[in-house]
Amino acid sequence: MKKGIKGLRTCIYKVADMQEAKKWYTRVFETEPYFDEPFYIGFNVGGYELGLQPEELDVKEKAESVLTYWGVDDIEKEFERLRELGATDHEPPTGVGGELKVASVKDPWGNIIGLIYNPEFKIE
Repeated sequence: MKKGIKGLRTCIYKVADMQEAKKWYTRVFETEPYFDEPFYIGFNVGGYELGLQPEELDVKEKAESVLTYWGVDDIEKEFERLRELGATDHEPPTGVGGELKVASVKDPWGNIIGLIYNPEFKIE
């Protein structure tokens, strides 16, 4: 049976400075944007879309109600690398059962970037 929902396609972060965010996310995800307009900057990250959109309101603190985790092979190394690039700690690498580990940081605009090491996850 064909499934109606195919899986995650796009994760969007709202940022106050699109040009600075483009530079920062290019370094973090080690890829250049494939789409670059004032209203949207899109990156292809391992077949998934990371999008940047301008923050329309002056936001002091962002809600933490949704987390998107980006897969990594070495969570401690990537957590440290993002911190070195200017991210701040949100949740240090933590075992969550079996070999699974999660961590998260905040980008310079207050968005949460989740990291996950999950050797059991396979893309369908």
